Amino acid sequence: MKCVIIANGALEYTDSTISLIKNAQLIISADGGARHLRALNINPHVMIGDFDSIHPDDKIFFEQKKVKTISFPLKKDHTDSELCVSWAIDNNATDITLLGVTGTRMDHTLANIFLLKNLAQKNIPARIMNKHNEIHVVTDFIELIGQPGNLLSIIPATEKVSGITLEGLEYPLVNAEIKMGSSLGISNYFKKEIASVSVKKGILIVTKSED
Repeated sequence: MKCVIIANGALEYTDSTISLIKNAQLIISADGGARHLRALNINPHVMIGDFDSIHPDDKIFFEQKKVKTISFPLKKDHTDSELCVSWAIDNNATDITLLGVTGTRMDHTLANIFLLKNLAQKNIPARIMNKHNEIHVVTDFIELIGQPGNLLSIIPATEKVSGITLEGLEYPLVNAEIKMGSSLGISNYFKKEIASVSVKKGILIVTKSED
């Protein structure tokens, strides 16, 4: 089941974003992310969070539409995004896209990226998307569709990543090793419309970007 989680960060209302949300079988609003869904006139299936960042009018708006609400205390051990991811998994989500989870708070952005690591280790396809980036965490293999010239970068998320093979890119790799802190994998780009990243050991953050 495809799931989209919408948080309170930056979100551009592009046709592709709207289509992505509307075609999801499960739409989760993370706290203040309700503002985006209200602006798009899309009802979530559930609203989750401590509701410290939601505008009261947005909360009332969806409660009047009988949208399910799951509230947590302000003092808690997990972010609203992580609570939404956990709820999605418990409710049979098999593919998760996170929207509105990047912005001015770099701590939240990094924490959300590392949520993808947990999902990758559970073999649940997931990604973070915004206007310029599509972010994945890869523990084995991923195939991405893009246009020639689209940027693709790989960043080790473990002390080292070995057995890295890149295909369909301007700078391919075969069974390579990259250590954490190296910038070797930055600013590669698509040579074909399909690119693949394989990993034998370790974890990579993979980003497809457009300037």
